[in-house]
Amino acid sequence: MASPPPQSRPGAIVGVLAFGGIVASLMQSLVIPLLGDLPEILDTSASNASWIVTVTLLMTAVATPVSGRLGDLYGKRRMLLICTVPLIAGSVICALAGSLIPMIIGRALQGIGAGVVPLGMSALRDLLPPERLGSGIALISSSLGIGAALGLPIAAAVTENADWRVLFWSAAVLSALAAVLIWFLVPESPRRTGGKFDFVGALGLGAGLVCLLLPVSKGADWGWGSATTLGLLAASAVILFVWGRWELRTGDPLVDLRIAARPQVLVTNTASIVLGLAMYAQALILPQLLQLPEETGYGLGQSMLAMGLWMAPSGVMMMVVSPLGAKLSAVRGPKVTLVVGALVMALGYGVSVFMMGAAWAVMVVSCVCMIGLALAYGAMPALIMGGVPMSETGSANSFNALMRAVGTTVSAAVVGVILAQMTTDFGGRALPSEDGFHTAMLIGCGISVAAAVIAALIPTRHTRATPEPVAATKSSGVPVG
Repeated sequence: MASPPPQSRPGAIVGVLAFGGIVASLMQSLVIPLLGDLPEILDTSASNASWIVTVTLLMTAVATPVSGRLGDLYGKRRMLLICTVPLIAGSVICALAGSLIPMIIGRALQGIGAGVVPLGMSALRDLLPPERLGSGIALISSSLGIGAALGLPIAAAVTENADWRVLFWSAAVLSALAAVLIWFLVPESPRRTGGKFDFVGALGLGAGLVCLLLPVSKGADWGWGSATTLGLLAASAVILFVWGRWELRTGDPLVDLRIAARPQVLVTNTASIVLGLAMYAQALILPQLLQLPEETGYGLGQSMLAMGLWMAPSGVMMMVVSPLGAKLSAVRGPKVTLVVGALVMALGYGVSVFMMGAAWAVMVVSCVCMIGLALAYGAMPALIMGGVPMSETGSANSFNALMRAVGTTVSAAVVGVILAQMTTDFGGRALPSEDGFHTAMLIGCGISVAAAVIAALIPTRHTRATPEPVAATKSSGVPVG
Protein backbone atom coordinates (compact mmCIF):
# COMPACT_ATOMS: atom_id res chain seq x y z
CA MET A 1 0.00 0.00 0.00
CA ALA A 2 1.28 3.46 -0.78
CA SER A 3 2.07 5.69 2.15
CA PRO A 4 0.67 9.18 2.47
CA PRO A 5 2.98 12.18 2.38
CA PRO A 6 5.54 12.07 5.20
CA GLN A 7 4.74 15.62 6.33
CA SER A 8 1.62 14.53 8.24
CA ARG A 9 1.18 16.50 11.45
CA PRO A 10 1.89 14.76 14.79
CA GLY A 11 -1.39 16.03 16.25
CA ALA A 12 -3.36 14.53 13.38
CA ILE A 13 -1.56 11.20 13.73
CA VAL A 14 -2.31 10.99 17.47
CA GLY A 15 -5.92 12.06 16.97
CA VAL A 16 -6.57 9.50 14.25
CA LEU A 17 -4.94 6.63 16.12
CA ALA A 18 -6.78 7.55 19.34
CA PHE A 19 -10.05 7.61 17.38
CA GLY A 20 -9.22 4.15 15.99
CA GLY A 21 -8.56 2.88 19.51
CA ILE A 22 -11.87 4.28 20.77
CA VAL A 23 -13.75 2.64 17.88
CA ALA A 24 -12.06 -0.72 18.57
CA SER A 25 -12.87 -0.51 22.29
CA LEU A 26 -16.50 0.38 21.53
CA MET A 27 -16.91 -3.17 20.25
CA GLN A 28 -16.48 -4.46 23.80
CA SER A 29 -19.35 -2.45 25.33
CA LEU A 30 -21.55 -2.42 22.22
CA VAL A 31 -23.58 -5.51 23.10
CA ILE A 32 -23.95 -4.94 26.86
CA PRO A 33 -27.38 -3.25 26.57
CA LEU A 34 -28.50 -6.14 24.34
CA LEU A 35 -27.43 -9.03 26.57
CA GLY A 36 -30.82 -9.52 28.19
CA ASP A 37 -32.64 -9.46 24.85
CA LEU A 38 -30.22 -11.49 22.71
CA PRO A 39 -31.73 -14.92 23.53
CA GLU A 40 -35.11 -13.73 22.23
CA ILE A 41 -33.64 -11.78 19.29
CA LEU A 42 -31.57 -14.76 18.10
CA ASP A 43 -34.00 -17.50 19.23
CA THR A 44 -31.42 -19.20 21.45
CA SER A 45 -30.64 -19.88 25.10
CA ALA A 46 -28.95 -17.42 27.46
CA SER A 47 -25.97 -19.79 27.73
CA ASN A 48 -25.51 -19.87 23.96
CA ALA A 49 -25.95 -16.09 23.73
CA SER A 50 -23.06 -15.60 26.15
CA TRP A 51 -20.74 -16.82 23.38
CA ILE A 52 -21.33 -13.47 21.69
CA VAL A 53 -19.21 -11.89 24.41
CA THR A 54 -16.80 -14.78 24.91
CA VAL A 55 -15.80 -15.15 21.26
CA THR A 56 -14.81 -11.47 21.00
CA LEU A 57 -12.58 -11.84 24.05
CA LEU A 58 -10.92 -14.99 22.67
CA MET A 59 -10.28 -13.56 19.21
CA THR A 60 -8.89 -10.34 20.68
CA ALA A 61 -6.40 -12.32 22.76
CA VAL A 62 -5.35 -14.54 19.85
CA ALA A 63 -5.14 -11.82 17.19
CA THR A 64 -3.38 -9.07 19.16
CA PRO A 65 0.13 -10.59 19.31
CA VAL A 66 -0.16 -11.76 15.71
CA SER A 67 -1.08 -8.30 14.39
CA GLY A 68 1.74 -6.75 16.42
CA ARG A 69 4.35 -9.05 14.89
CA LEU A 70 2.97 -8.54 11.40
CA GLY A 71 3.19 -4.79 11.98
CA ASP A 72 6.89 -5.12 12.80
CA LEU A 73 7.47 -7.22 9.67
CA TYR A 74 5.32 -5.53 7.04
CA GLY A 75 4.49 -2.06 8.33
CA LYS A 76 2.29 -0.78 11.12
CA ARG A 77 0.12 1.46 8.93
CA ARG A 78 -0.56 -1.47 6.63
CA MET A 79 -1.62 -3.64 9.55
CA LEU A 80 -3.72 -0.82 11.03
CA LEU A 81 -5.66 -0.67 7.78
CA ILE A 82 -5.97 -4.45 7.64
CA CYS A 83 -7.32 -4.51 11.21
CA THR A 84 -10.14 -2.15 10.22
CA VAL A 85 -11.36 -4.67 7.63
CA PRO A 86 -12.63 -7.27 10.18
CA LEU A 87 -14.05 -4.42 12.27
CA ILE A 88 -16.15 -3.27 9.30
CA ALA A 89 -17.02 -6.77 8.07
CA GLY A 90 -17.88 -8.04 11.54
CA SER A 91 -20.15 -5.07 12.22
CA VAL A 92 -22.01 -5.56 8.93
CA ILE A 93 -22.45 -9.31 9.55
CA CYS A 94 -23.83 -8.60 13.05
CA ALA A 95 -26.21 -5.96 11.65
CA LEU A 96 -27.59 -8.50 9.18
CA ALA A 97 -27.61 -11.46 11.57
CA GLY A 98 -30.89 -13.17 12.37
CA SER A 99 -29.51 -16.18 14.25
CA LEU A 100 -26.73 -17.10 16.64
CA ILE A 101 -24.01 -18.38 14.28
CA PRO A 102 -23.74 -15.25 12.05
CA MET A 103 -23.69 -13.09 15.18
CA ILE A 104 -20.84 -15.13 16.67
CA ILE A 105 -18.90 -14.90 13.39
CA GLY A 106 -19.38 -11.14 13.28
CA ARG A 107 -18.32 -10.70 16.89
CA ALA A 108 -15.23 -12.86 16.28
CA LEU A 109 -14.24 -10.56 13.40
CA GLN A 110 -14.73 -7.52 15.63
CA GLY A 111 -12.35 -9.10 18.15
CA ILE A 112 -9.68 -9.58 15.48
CA GLY A 113 -9.73 -5.83 14.82
CA ALA A 114 -8.73 -4.99 18.40
CA GLY A 115 -5.06 -4.95 17.37
CA VAL A 116 -5.57 -1.32 16.36
CA VAL A 117 -4.68 -0.10 19.88
CA PRO A 118 -1.23 -1.70 20.42
CA LEU A 119 -0.35 -1.15 16.77
CA GLY A 120 -1.20 2.53 17.12
CA MET A 121 1.02 2.93 20.18
CA SER A 122 3.87 1.17 18.39
CA ALA A 123 3.49 3.36 15.30
CA LEU A 124 3.87 6.48 17.43
CA ARG A 125 7.40 5.44 18.41
CA ASP A 126 8.35 5.56 14.73
CA LEU A 127 6.36 8.63 13.70
CA LEU A 128 6.37 11.22 16.50
CA PRO A 129 9.13 13.53 17.68
CA PRO A 130 10.40 12.55 21.17
CA GLU A 131 8.71 15.48 22.90
CA ARG A 132 5.26 14.36 21.66
CA LEU A 133 5.66 10.64 22.24
CA GLY A 134 4.74 10.37 25.92
CA SER A 135 1.42 12.23 25.65
CA GLY A 136 0.50 10.42 22.44
CA ILE A 137 1.10 7.00 23.95
CA ALA A 138 -0.89 7.93 27.07
CA LEU A 139 -3.91 9.09 25.06
CA ILE A 140 -4.02 6.06 22.77
CA SER A 141 -3.53 3.66 25.68
CA SER A 142 -6.41 5.36 27.53
CA SER A 143 -8.66 5.03 24.48
CA LEU A 144 -9.53 1.51 25.67
CA GLY A 145 -11.27 2.85 28.75
CA ILE A 146 -12.61 5.95 27.00
CA GLY A 147 -14.38 3.94 24.30
CA ALA A 148 -15.85 1.46 26.75
CA ALA A 149 -17.13 4.16 29.13
CA LEU A 150 -18.59 6.44 26.47
CA GLY A 151 -19.93 3.58 24.37
CA LEU A 152 -22.18 2.22 27.10
CA PRO A 153 -24.65 5.16 27.37
CA ILE A 154 -24.64 5.61 23.60
CA ALA A 155 -25.42 1.93 23.04
CA ALA A 156 -28.10 2.03 25.74
CA ALA A 157 -29.75 5.09 24.18
CA VAL A 158 -29.78 3.50 20.72
CA THR A 159 -31.16 0.23 22.10
CA GLU A 160 -33.99 1.97 23.96
CA ASN A 161 -34.98 4.28 21.09
CA ALA A 162 -34.13 2.48 17.84
CA ASP A 163 -33.72 -0.94 16.26
CA TRP A 164 -30.77 -2.89 17.73
CA ARG A 165 -29.24 -3.28 14.27
CA VAL A 166 -28.51 0.46 14.23
CA LEU A 167 -25.77 -0.25 16.79
CA PHE A 168 -23.84 -2.44 14.39
CA TRP A 169 -24.45 -0.28 11.32
CA SER A 170 -23.09 2.65 13.31
CA ALA A 171 -20.06 0.57 14.32
CA ALA A 172 -19.45 -0.27 10.65
CA VAL A 173 -19.59 3.41 9.67
CA LEU A 174 -17.21 4.44 12.49
CA SER A 175 -14.78 1.65 11.56
CA ALA A 176 -14.85 2.72 7.91
CA LEU A 177 -14.23 6.32 8.95
CA ALA A 178 -11.23 5.19 11.02
CA ALA A 179 -9.85 3.35 7.98
CA VAL A 180 -10.21 6.44 5.78
CA LEU A 181 -8.52 8.68 8.34
CA ILE A 182 -5.63 6.22 8.77
CA TRP A 183 -5.21 5.99 4.99
CA PHE A 184 -4.96 9.75 4.49
CA LEU A 185 -3.36 11.01 7.70
CA VAL A 186 -1.09 8.28 9.11
CA PRO A 187 2.21 7.69 7.25
CA GLU A 188 3.89 4.31 7.11
CA SER A 189 6.49 3.56 9.77
CA PRO A 190 9.98 3.69 8.25
CA ARG A 191 11.32 0.68 10.17
CA ARG A 192 10.93 -3.01 9.37
CA THR A 193 12.08 -6.14 11.13
CA GLY A 194 13.94 -8.71 9.08
CA GLY A 195 12.88 -12.34 9.02
CA LYS A 196 9.73 -14.38 8.41
CA PHE A 197 6.41 -14.71 10.15
CA ASP A 198 6.27 -17.55 12.67
CA PHE A 199 3.13 -19.45 11.63
CA VAL A 200 3.83 -22.36 13.99
CA GLY A 201 4.27 -19.94 16.89
CA ALA A 202 1.04 -18.12 16.00
CA LEU A 203 -0.94 -21.38 15.90
CA GLY A 204 0.63 -22.59 19.14
CA LEU A 205 -0.03 -19.36 21.02
CA GLY A 206 -3.58 -19.18 19.66
CA ALA A 207 -4.35 -22.76 20.72
CA GLY A 208 -2.80 -22.24 24.15
CA LEU A 209 -4.73 -19.02 24.76
CA VAL A 210 -8.04 -20.54 23.69
CA CYS A 211 -7.48 -23.52 26.00
CA LEU A 212 -6.61 -21.12 28.84
CA LEU A 213 -9.15 -18.34 28.45
CA LEU A 214 -12.14 -20.43 27.36
CA PRO A 215 -12.44 -22.39 30.64
CA VAL A 216 -11.68 -19.23 32.62
CA SER A 217 -14.56 -17.48 30.84
CA LYS A 218 -17.01 -20.40 30.85
CA GLY A 219 -15.95 -22.20 34.03
CA ALA A 220 -18.92 -20.89 35.99
CA ASP A 221 -21.30 -22.42 33.41
CA TRP A 222 -19.42 -25.68 32.93
CA GLY A 223 -18.40 -26.13 36.57
CA TRP A 224 -14.91 -25.36 37.82
CA GLY A 225 -14.27 -29.01 38.61
CA SER A 226 -15.74 -30.39 35.38
CA ALA A 227 -13.68 -32.56 33.05
CA THR A 228 -14.02 -29.97 30.27
CA THR A 229 -12.71 -27.11 32.39
CA LEU A 230 -9.83 -29.05 33.93
CA GLY A 231 -8.96 -30.75 30.64
CA LEU A 232 -8.69 -27.45 28.77
CA LEU A 233 -6.60 -25.88 31.54
CA ALA A 234 -4.23 -28.86 31.47
CA ALA A 235 -4.04 -28.68 27.68
CA SER A 236 -3.21 -24.98 27.85
CA ALA A 237 -0.30 -25.65 30.21
CA VAL A 238 1.13 -28.31 27.88
CA ILE A 239 0.60 -26.29 24.69
CA LEU A 240 2.07 -23.07 26.12
CA PHE A 241 5.09 -24.97 27.46
CA VAL A 242 5.76 -26.51 24.02
CA TRP A 243 5.13 -23.11 22.41
CA GLY A 244 7.70 -21.50 24.70
CA ARG A 245 10.30 -24.12 23.75
CA TRP A 246 9.59 -23.50 20.07
CA GLU A 247 9.85 -19.72 20.44
CA LEU A 248 13.25 -20.05 22.12
CA ARG A 249 14.59 -22.29 19.34
CA THR A 250 13.19 -20.71 16.17
CA GLY A 251 15.14 -17.99 14.40
CA ASP A 252 12.15 -15.68 13.82
CA PRO A 253 9.85 -16.06 16.86
CA LEU A 254 6.39 -14.57 17.09
CA VAL A 255 7.35 -13.31 20.56
CA ASP A 256 11.03 -13.00 21.42
CA LEU A 257 10.91 -14.56 24.88
CA ARG A 258 14.50 -13.56 25.58
CA ILE A 259 13.51 -9.91 25.22
CA ALA A 260 10.30 -10.57 27.16
CA ALA A 261 12.45 -12.01 29.97
CA ARG A 262 14.45 -8.80 30.39
CA PRO A 263 13.71 -7.57 33.91
CA GLN A 264 12.11 -4.27 32.84
CA VAL A 265 9.81 -5.99 30.36
CA LEU A 266 9.07 -9.04 32.50
CA VAL A 267 8.14 -7.11 35.65
CA THR A 268 6.09 -4.59 33.63
CA ASN A 269 4.12 -7.43 32.03
CA THR A 270 3.60 -9.00 35.46
CA ALA A 271 2.27 -5.69 36.75
CA SER A 272 0.01 -5.54 33.67
CA ILE A 273 -1.59 -8.88 34.51
CA VAL A 274 -2.23 -7.82 38.11
CA LEU A 275 -3.51 -4.42 37.02
CA GLY A 276 -5.85 -6.14 34.56
CA LEU A 277 -7.17 -8.18 37.48
CA ALA A 278 -7.79 -4.99 39.43
CA MET A 279 -9.29 -2.73 36.78
CA TYR A 280 -12.07 -5.03 35.61
CA ALA A 281 -13.63 -5.61 39.03
CA GLN A 282 -15.21 -2.15 39.25
CA ALA A 283 -16.36 -2.38 35.62
CA LEU A 284 -18.36 -5.49 36.51
CA ILE A 285 -19.62 -4.43 39.94
CA LEU A 286 -20.67 -0.78 39.69
CA PRO A 287 -23.05 -1.14 36.71
CA GLN A 288 -24.81 -4.03 38.47
CA LEU A 289 -25.14 -2.05 41.68
CA LEU A 290 -26.63 0.92 39.82
CA GLN A 291 -29.29 -1.23 38.15
CA LEU A 292 -30.40 -3.46 41.03
CA PRO A 293 -33.88 -2.58 42.38
CA GLU A 294 -34.04 -0.13 45.27
CA GLU A 295 -36.23 -2.65 47.10
CA THR A 296 -33.13 -4.76 47.79
CA GLY A 297 -32.02 -2.10 50.26
CA TYR A 298 -28.73 -1.38 48.49
CA GLY A 299 -29.55 -1.34 44.77
CA LEU A 300 -29.89 2.09 43.16
CA GLY A 301 -32.72 1.34 40.72
CA GLN A 302 -31.25 3.03 37.64
CA SER A 303 -32.28 2.23 34.07
CA MET A 304 -29.71 0.95 31.57
CA LEU A 305 -29.46 4.41 30.00
CA ALA A 306 -29.15 6.16 33.37
CA MET A 307 -26.48 3.67 34.43
CA GLY A 308 -24.50 4.40 31.29
CA LEU A 309 -24.77 8.15 31.88
CA TRP A 310 -23.55 7.78 35.47
CA MET A 311 -20.56 5.74 34.26
CA ALA A 312 -19.72 7.97 31.27
CA PRO A 313 -17.81 10.68 33.21
CA SER A 314 -15.13 8.11 34.04
CA GLY A 315 -14.28 7.92 30.35
CA VAL A 316 -14.05 11.70 30.17
CA MET A 317 -11.73 11.67 33.17
CA MET A 318 -9.41 9.23 31.40
CA MET A 319 -9.21 11.60 28.45
CA VAL A 320 -8.45 14.57 30.73
CA VAL A 321 -5.91 12.79 32.91
CA SER A 322 -3.87 10.97 30.24
CA PRO A 323 -1.81 14.07 29.24
CA LEU A 324 -1.18 14.81 32.94
CA GLY A 325 0.16 11.29 33.31
CA ALA A 326 2.48 11.91 30.37
CA LYS A 327 3.83 15.03 32.07
CA LEU A 328 4.42 13.11 35.29
CA SER A 329 6.28 10.44 33.31
CA ALA A 330 8.39 13.10 31.61
CA VAL A 331 9.45 14.50 34.97
CA ARG A 332 9.68 11.38 37.17
CA GLY A 333 9.61 8.49 34.71
CA PRO A 334 6.82 6.10 33.66
CA LYS A 335 7.59 3.73 36.55
CA VAL A 336 6.50 6.40 39.04
CA THR A 337 3.37 7.08 36.99
CA LEU A 338 2.49 3.38 37.00
CA VAL A 339 2.91 3.15 40.78
CA VAL A 340 0.82 6.29 41.32
CA GLY A 341 -1.88 5.01 38.97
CA ALA A 342 -2.15 1.69 40.82
CA LEU A 343 -2.35 3.47 44.18
CA VAL A 344 -5.08 5.82 42.91
CA MET A 345 -7.05 2.75 41.79
CA ALA A 346 -6.57 1.27 45.27
CA LEU A 347 -7.92 4.51 46.76
CA GLY A 348 -11.01 4.33 44.55
CA TYR A 349 -11.70 0.74 45.56
CA GLY A 350 -11.02 1.49 49.23
CA VAL A 351 -13.40 4.47 49.54
CA SER A 352 -16.12 2.51 47.72
CA VAL A 353 -16.93 0.78 51.01
CA PHE A 354 -18.35 4.10 52.21
CA MET A 355 -19.61 5.41 48.85
CA MET A 356 -21.99 2.87 47.33
CA GLY A 357 -25.27 4.25 48.65
CA ALA A 358 -26.01 6.83 45.95
CA ALA A 359 -25.57 7.04 42.18
CA TRP A 360 -23.41 10.16 42.40
CA ALA A 361 -21.11 8.42 44.89
CA VAL A 362 -20.74 5.42 42.59
CA MET A 363 -19.85 7.85 39.80
CA VAL A 364 -17.10 9.35 41.99
CA VAL A 365 -15.70 5.89 42.77
CA SER A 366 -15.72 5.03 39.08
CA CYS A 367 -13.96 8.28 38.17
CA VAL A 368 -11.23 7.78 40.79
CA CYS A 369 -10.60 4.20 39.59
CA MET A 370 -10.45 5.31 35.96
CA ILE A 371 -8.09 8.18 36.76
CA GLY A 372 -5.73 5.60 38.22
CA LEU A 373 -6.24 3.39 35.18
CA ALA A 374 -5.45 6.27 32.81
CA LEU A 375 -2.17 6.93 34.61
CA ALA A 376 -1.22 3.25 34.67
CA TYR A 377 -2.24 2.43 31.10
CA GLY A 378 -0.32 5.41 29.75
CA ALA A 379 2.85 4.37 31.60
CA MET A 380 2.97 0.68 30.68
CA PRO A 381 3.65 1.05 26.93
CA ALA A 382 6.41 3.59 27.67
CA LEU A 383 8.06 1.11 30.04
CA ILE A 384 7.75 -1.71 27.50
CA MET A 385 9.12 0.36 24.62
CA GLY A 386 11.95 1.60 26.81
CA GLY A 387 13.05 -2.01 27.30
CA VAL A 388 12.90 -3.45 23.76
CA PRO A 389 14.65 -2.70 20.44
CA MET A 390 12.85 -0.51 17.91
CA SER A 391 12.37 -3.57 15.69
CA GLU A 392 10.32 -5.37 18.39
CA THR A 393 7.99 -2.50 19.33
CA GLY A 394 4.81 -3.86 17.76
CA SER A 395 5.28 -7.40 19.04
CA ALA A 396 6.23 -6.27 22.56
CA ASN A 397 3.30 -3.84 22.87
CA SER A 398 0.86 -6.45 21.62
CA PHE A 399 2.19 -9.02 24.08
CA ASN A 400 1.73 -6.46 26.87
CA ALA A 401 -1.87 -5.89 25.72
CA LEU A 402 -2.34 -9.66 25.82
CA MET A 403 -1.10 -9.76 29.43
CA ARG A 404 -3.68 -7.15 30.38
CA ALA A 405 -6.39 -9.16 28.60
CA VAL A 406 -5.43 -12.28 30.55
CA GLY A 407 -5.74 -10.30 33.78
CA THR A 408 -9.19 -8.93 32.91
CA THR A 409 -10.44 -12.38 31.91
CA VAL A 410 -9.33 -13.91 35.20
CA SER A 411 -10.82 -10.91 37.02
CA ALA A 412 -14.20 -11.51 35.41
CA ALA A 413 -14.10 -15.13 36.58
CA VAL A 414 -13.04 -14.24 40.13
CA VAL A 415 -15.67 -11.51 40.53
CA GLY A 416 -18.27 -13.82 39.02
CA VAL A 417 -17.49 -16.52 41.58
CA ILE A 418 -17.66 -14.05 44.48
CA LEU A 419 -21.00 -12.59 43.41
CA ALA A 420 -22.41 -16.04 42.69
CA GLN A 421 -21.46 -17.31 46.14
CA MET A 422 -22.50 -14.25 48.15
CA THR A 423 -26.17 -13.77 47.24
CA THR A 424 -29.43 -12.68 48.74
CA ASP A 425 -32.95 -13.87 47.96
CA PHE A 426 -35.13 -11.28 46.24
CA GLY A 427 -38.58 -12.47 45.29
CA GLY A 428 -37.32 -15.97 44.64
CA ARG A 429 -34.30 -14.74 42.65
CA ALA A 430 -30.72 -14.98 43.86
CA LEU A 431 -29.07 -11.56 43.50
CA PRO A 432 -25.53 -10.51 44.45
CA SER A 433 -25.58 -9.35 48.05
CA GLU A 434 -24.28 -6.07 49.43
CA ASP A 435 -21.53 -7.97 51.23
CA GLY A 436 -20.59 -9.60 47.93
CA PHE A 437 -20.13 -6.21 46.26
CA HIS A 438 -18.07 -4.92 49.20
CA THR A 439 -15.91 -8.05 49.26
CA ALA A 440 -15.17 -7.86 45.54
CA MET A 441 -14.29 -4.16 45.74
CA LEU A 442 -11.97 -4.73 48.71
CA ILE A 443 -10.25 -7.52 46.78
CA GLY A 444 -9.83 -5.03 43.94
CA CYS A 445 -8.22 -2.66 46.43
CA GLY A 446 -5.78 -5.30 47.59
CA ILE A 447 -4.88 -6.32 44.04
CA SER A 448 -4.28 -2.66 43.12
CA VAL A 449 -1.87 -2.31 46.03
CA ALA A 450 -0.12 -5.48 44.84
CA ALA A 451 0.18 -3.98 41.35
CA ALA A 452 1.77 -0.86 42.86
CA VAL A 453 4.29 -2.98 44.77
CA ILE A 454 5.20 -4.95 41.64
CA ALA A 455 5.51 -1.73 39.63
CA ALA A 456 7.86 -0.30 42.25
CA LEU A 457 10.18 -3.27 41.61
CA ILE A 458 10.53 -2.55 37.87
CA PRO A 459 14.23 -1.98 37.12
CA THR A 460 14.53 0.95 34.72
CA ARG A 461 17.57 2.44 33.08
CA HIS A 462 15.81 5.59 31.87
CA THR A 463 13.92 8.11 33.94
CA ARG A 464 12.31 9.91 31.03
CA ALA A 465 9.00 9.01 29.49
CA THR A 466 10.41 8.92 25.96
CA PRO A 467 11.43 5.34 25.27
CA GLU A 468 14.85 4.95 23.72
CA PRO A 469 16.15 2.05 21.65
CA VAL A 470 18.02 -0.47 23.74
CA ALA A 471 19.99 -1.94 20.88
CA ALA A 472 21.70 -0.45 17.88
CA THR A 473 19.93 -1.18 14.61
CA LYS A 474 20.92 -1.69 11.03
CA SER A 475 19.09 0.24 8.37
CA SER A 476 16.70 -2.69 8.05
CA GLY A 477 15.66 -2.28 11.70
CA VAL A 478 17.16 -5.59 12.82
CA PRO A 479 18.97 -5.32 16.16
CA VAL A 480 22.72 -5.79 16.08
CA GLY A 481 24.23 -8.18 18.60
